[in-house]
Amino acid sequence: MDERTKSFAFELSDAEWRKRLTPEQFRVLRQHGTEPPGSCALLREKRPGTFVCAGCGQPLFEGQTKFESGTGWPSFFTPLPGSVATSEDSGYGMRRTEVHCANCGGHLGHVFPDGPPPTGLRYCINGVATTFQPKGE
Repeated sequence: MDERTKSFAFELSDAEWRKRLTPEQFRVLRQHGTEPPGSCALLREKRPGTFVCAGCGQPLFEGQTKFESGTGWPSFFTPLPGSVATSEDSGYGMRRTEVHCANCGGHLGHVFPDGPPPTGLRYCINGVATTFQPKGE
């Protein structure tokens, strides 16, 4: 099922999303945009903690699953259980697997089968679609 037509536990109107998110967050999370590579400070985030959905606060990825992929976007080898869902994305003439927040449906990025062990997956995530919560805060 396309996440744009699915119901989610956390839902807001477009007007409510626009009030809650920055214009760039809205473009990425709600309109399936992509931030420019290398543009997000979270690309260099290495402290222990959790990356959460910027739209709804759902915990998505633990910091220890993040790795440097050289792509210009934060990359992770596995999400927290039940935190993300996927769907097929055939935009831009490519077949890719889109990753979105399982709680609000916000577009996070894509997953590719070229990551490191133990999963072999690379969750390539728009940094602007997440916020970082340092461990203990």
